[in-house]
Amino acid sequence: MIVVTGGAGFIGSHIVKALTKRKVSNILVVDKLGTGPKWKNLRDLRFADYMEAEDLPEFLRSNTRETITHIFHMGACSTTTEEDNSFLVRNNFEYSKMLAKYAFEKKAHFIYASSAATYGDGSQGFSDNERNLYKLCPLNMYGYSKHMFDLWLKSKGKLRNVVGLKYFNVFGPGEAHKGDMRSMVSKAFEQMKYWEKIKLFMFPHGVKSVRDFIYIDDAIDITMFFYNHPEIRGIYNVGSGKARSWDDLAQAVCWVLDKRKYIEPIDMPDELKDSYQYVTEADISKLRKAGYKKPMLELEQGVKKYFNAL
Repeated sequence: MIVVTGGAGFIGSHIVKALTKRKVSNILVVDKLGTGPKWKNLRDLRFADYMEAEDLPEFLRSNTRETITHIFHMGACSTTTEEDNSFLVRNNFEYSKMLAKYAFEKKAHFIYASSAATYGDGSQGFSDNERNLYKLCPLNMYGYSKHMFDLWLKSKGKLRNVVGLKYFNVFGPGEAHKGDMRSMVSKAFEQMKYWEKIKLFMFPHGVKSVRDFIYIDDAIDITMFFYNHPEIRGIYNVGSGKARSWDDLAQAVCWVLDKRKYIEPIDMPDELKDSYQYVTEADISKLRKAGYKKPMLELEQGVKKYFNAL
């Protein structure tokens, strides 16, 4: 059996689809559906069973029937503005430790989602060299909860037993349920549809903001590369390796929609100013050295594929 936590979420649901294409059917999807529209991501999936996240620990403790060979741990609270720090520790750190310990005991292949948020303001660069982990300083508690788990694995000498994937700005179909945590591409499509303008933050004078945007197909292809090569372990960046501006993103959206670009500058909320990542750009040299050679889609290509999938 393969367990996919966050399996109804954005990246998790695409992992389930990728496994199905590989003729894998014995999949346990684990998530927390709540009251929102996330359940809609399950409709096109093929899997053996579904379980709410809170029931998984007891299932693992009592499971004697199913041999779990792989755990894709994509489930987490990804709200960068979440203020309940204790909740983030329990949900993103303690829960991850529980799953990792189970994987070590059962010798299951453990692939988990870390985050580019662990890099903080980027002053230490964006290299996934594990020797640099202790130098990183995340800007928000979400990023720190992910960083805590990376550091715990390193302190236990277990990074050689897992694959940790630092996803950068992933966008594509299946993210609608994320609300305000959706990609800016998704928001821009919506804003152009209703208002024919795109709202972008104004940045302090002299500050340039660029991000590493990666289309979901590339992110999943990289993830499945590690599924196909269980001998490769450690922490790896999942990004395009090329930072692009918010204006580039707006231009790509308007080009696909065949509409005139109109940007409405808006003030950044005060509570975001100290926790906002102005720059991200994945160093993917380690990924390339590991053997992943496929070219990444350009931002414009990804935006077009996204639009065609809507």
